[in-house]
Parts: sequence; structure tokens; C-alpha cells
Amino acid sequence: MVTVSSAGKSMTVRQAAFIGVGAMVGAGIFALLAPAGQIAGAAVWVSFLIAGLIAALQGYSFGKLGSKFPSGSGLIEYVSRGFGEGHFTGITAWLAFGSQFIVTAMVATSFGGYASAMFANDDVVWAKVFTALLVIGVAVLNIVGTAAVTKAQGLIVRVVIGILTVFALVTLFTADWTLLAPSGYPSLRMIFSSVALTFFAFLGFGVITFTAKDLSEPKRQLPKAMYIALGIATVVYIAIAMGVYGALTVDEVIAAGDTAVAEAAKPALGDAGYVLMAVTAIFATAGATNSGIYPSIGLSQDLAKKRQFPPVFGRSWGRVPVGLAAMVGGTLVLAMLFDLSAIASIGSAVALLIFTFVTISHLRVRDQTGARAWVLVVGLVTLLATLFSFATTTLVEEPATATALVVLLLLAVGLDLWWKHVRPAEAAQVQEPAG
Repeated sequence: MVTVSSAGKSMTVRQAAFIGVGAMVGAGIFALLAPAGQIAGAAVWVSFLIAGLIAALQGYSFGKLGSKFPSGSGLIEYVSRGFGEGHFTGITAWLAFGSQFIVTAMVATSFGGYASAMFANDDVVWAKVFTALLVIGVAVLNIVGTAAVTKAQGLIVRVVIGILTVFALVTLFTADWTLLAPSGYPSLRMIFSSVALTFFAFLGFGVITFTAKDLSEPKRQLPKAMYIALGIATVVYIAIAMGVYGALTVDEVIAAGDTAVAEAAKPALGDAGYVLMAVTAIFATAGATNSGIYPSIGLSQDLAKKRQFPPVFGRSWGRVPVGLAAMVGGTLVLAMLFDLSAIASIGSAVALLIFTFVTISHLRVRDQTGARAWVLVVGLVTLLATLFSFATTTLVEEPATATALVVLLLLAVGLDLWWKHVRPAEAAQVQEPAG
């Protein structure tokens, strides 16, 4: 086996931003509108606006860190800068890598479900087949190289944003604006309470930090890509929320659940609205799967080089990087053998934890990045508030997610302790002269 070299520095700002948009604008927007409406009513668009501002605070932090410390290991590199290369960073790395298996499997499974509904009459076997084909197809794209990944992601994002733009324009043009009147909004406290839900729609933007290895000028390009992606996602979310709640009453949105977007399209587009949204969901989940698998190569190679992961993660079997093979294999096993719906919030929980670690780490190296302390503090406070709200609501209501989080954390701790224990012996074997 040989060490894998990084792909050419061929990614543009727009392509890096599209990686982030693809990770954010996935199937989540379809699932979030009804639960958020139960709390914020027709003011869900305000909740998305606030969530976007909170995400922008994190984007500011990540942009500053990425400009100073561009790395293929993205967020994990930022944690290591503040906490060193010890157990804390190692546990965070294993936690991030493990959670990515689960999140990517969930998104790929959603793709399989939508594809089966469109082409195979909701057949369960075909849903598994479509899921496997997607994961394998995305793996092939990553083996071919960054150019193939970015071209595919660019096409996917253009289709998704294009359809959602048409949806937003049609629904806003035909909206009943009395349904969106501020006089019908709940209290500000309730609107702010819903931010814990709507913020989850932005969590995928962290994947942009992993594009540093493929950007020719990451110090300049990474922050731009971050803000472009967040700007696009925020505008799309606000427009969709206003379109849906301008077409349906709050009770109708809540009753429609995951199909609220399709129901909102029906008054203007009829049954074609369902088909349009199903196509959007297929492309959105495909893009999110692509964004989920993409970081595996750079992350595993960089962490193997820094000896946070075993050296095998920095190698390849022929043209197949071991890190990619591990991610794809783990994703397929989870998607094929387990019902992951009970732990659907695990990605949100891990992302919030890692974002918090990154911000604390940034405060410790702020003198090197030039970031403003007050922005970082405000970002940290909003993260902690969101994390507290998530822990006291979602985790309480979803005990399986809480259990999965504890198991994943213990597994990350165990793997790090094991590797740090055997690492000195491994290093001695590497340094021992042959013969």
C-alpha cells in the first residue's frame, strides 16, 4: 500500500461553497418546517433568519481559523490548535469520523426512500438498492478526484436551488399575506425557542472547512466560500418558509408534516408540485451524501499524518484511499442493516459539540487569527444556548439519540485510548532499521 497524495488544487470558491450548500440544503428543510411551526407559528422565517445569523457567527470563526490554519482535517485541525494533539483532539476526531458514518447513512437512506417512491412503488428492497447505488456512485466520484466531485455537486446544487427558487417565486407570488401578518406571530420567546430546530438546517456548512486541501488560496477563498454558502442557504430557507406559511395555515403545515412543501405547491402547481418536490428531495439527498463522503479522504490522511489515526488511514488500496473505503463501508453497513430513524438527531448533537469545542479552541489562539473576541464570545453563548435547548428537548424526547450519543462518545474515547497506547510501539517498529 502507498500513501495517497492530495488532489490537485483545482477547486474554486463557488465549488467549495456548493459543497457546503449541498450539505445544508438536504432533506432537512422538508422535515423542519412543521416542527418549527408548532413553536414559532408563521414566524418560522424569522427563526431561520436568526439561525442564519448564529451560523454566520460560526462562519466568521471558521473563516478566520481556516485562513490561518488551512488543513484537510478541517474542524479537527482547529480543535488541535487550541488543545494540542492529545486525547481531547483525538477523541473529537474519532467522534466526528464515527458520526459521519451515521449521518451519511441516514441521508443516503432518505435518497433510497424517495427514489423508491418515484420509481418502484415504495418497494423496500428497491429502496436499499437505490441507497447502495448512490453510496457506491459517490465513492467512485471521490476516487476519480475532486474535479468529478465538484462537477457533480455543482449540477446537484443548481438543480435543487433552481427548483426551490421556482417554488419560492410561485408560492410567494400567490401567497395570502394575511397568513404571514406579524399580528399572528407568537411571542419572541417562542420564536427564539424554535431556533434550536432551525439552526440544525445550517449545521452542514462545517464541511466547507475540509475543502482547504483543494483550494489554491485557502486563506482568501475559504472565508468567501463560507459566507456564500451561508448566504444562499439563509435566503433559500427564508423564502421557502414564507412560501409555505403564505400558502397554508399553521395547522395545515403541522398536519402535512414532511410533505408541507409539496402541499404548499399544490394551489399553484397542482399534483405536479408533488413530483417537483420529490425530484428536489432526490437531488438534495444525493448532494448531501456527496458532501458527507467527500471529507473522508482529506480528514483521514491528515489525521494519519499527525498520528491521531493509525497510519493505514493515510494509505490506499490501489486507487482507493483507506479513509474513503472505511467511510463507504461503514455507511453501507449502517444503511443496509439498521433503522436509523430513531437516532436522526445524532448528527446535530455531535456537530453542536464540535462547534463548541472549535469556538473554545479559537478563543485560546485568537491572537494568531486576529478574530474579535466579542464575536467569538457571542458565538459561543449562542451555541451553548442552542446546545442546552437541544439537550433539554430533543434528547429528552429521543432517548435513543441520547443513548447513541453516549455510545459513540465512549467508542471514540476507547479508540483514542487504544491508539495512543499502541502508538509508541508502532512508532518504534517503523523506526527500527531493516535487517
